[in-house]
Amino acid sequence: MSLFWRIFALNAVVLGAATALLLWAPVTVSVPVLLTEAVILVGGLAVMLVANAALLRLGLAPLDRLTKLMTTVDLLRPGQRLPASGAGGVAELIRTFNAMLERLEQERAASSARALLAQEAERRRIAQELHDEVGQSMTAILLGLKRSADDVPEPHRRELQELQEITRASLDEVRRLVRRLRPGVLDDLGLVSALTSLSEDFATHTGLLVTRRFDTDLPPLAPETELVLYRVAQESLTNVARHADAGRVTVALRRADDGVVLTVTDDGSGIEAPREGAGIRGMRERALLVGGSLDITPAPRAGTRVQLTAPLARKQL
Repeated sequence: MSLFWRIFALNAVVLGAATALLLWAPVTVSVPVLLTEAVILVGGLAVMLVANAALLRLGLAPLDRLTKLMTTVDLLRPGQRLPASGAGGVAELIRTFNAMLERLEQERAASSARALLAQEAERRRIAQELHDEVGQSMTAILLGLKRSADDVPEPHRRELQELQEITRASLDEVRRLVRRLRPGVLDDLGLVSALTSLSEDFATHTGLLVTRRFDTDLPPLAPETELVLYRVAQESLTNVARHADAGRVTVALRRADDGVVLTVTDDGSGIEAPREGAGIRGMRERALLVGGSLDITPAPRAGTRVQLTAPLARKQL
């Protein structure tokens, strides 16, 4: 039944009931209308309006649920659907909307995958150029300064040694940027070693106490899954350093029934409702890239918990 005929039928029921009451009720209308007759007519009209409103509310309830879902749906949280039981125009509309959501989620996941893969390729290119060109040039400058400092007299030697230390610090910073852009240890030694290096580097530069809890029986993961887990841990630690005002961070990686679970927990100021900024939405998109799910909740005692659950099998986009 189409929506037009559904509304027509509901109104027909109300008007038919009112007509039947007028036909068989022992009530007449005088001219001019008596007070008691006016009260009965107004009361009957009120009953018809209330009955019509109740029936329309019941008949159009699926549209109310559809409207609510349309205003709250988020493609980064897939799986939001409405039941479309029965037949008729409303059920067909809900089924069409569910199919549209399915298509949009697949298209969003595919476009996000292309964008993230292109981003990783660009990171790799920039890291390679920094390592090969800038890093080697600064290394040559550092060696030249060292040779010059050995040959000049003492008044100028100290200045050259200071320049040498500045260059060495800059070279260390370039190497740290290279590791952040493309963690070579992830490709060479695996996820656990990469997370260990990331947490140690984070603790060194922020002064926070970082605790690592990694299961020893972690299953083998696809390279895409390892990269997503690493990037989510990296972004989570960056958010802790910028916003959490924390003193301790725990990075955990454990085995689940059908995958692995990465958890980053801090003891900072906590959150009431996480703001979906570019960083958090980027983590959600990365989670969708491998068919995972990301949850950001308050920690049991204080602070914030970021949890990524990634399956063993990579999702086909």
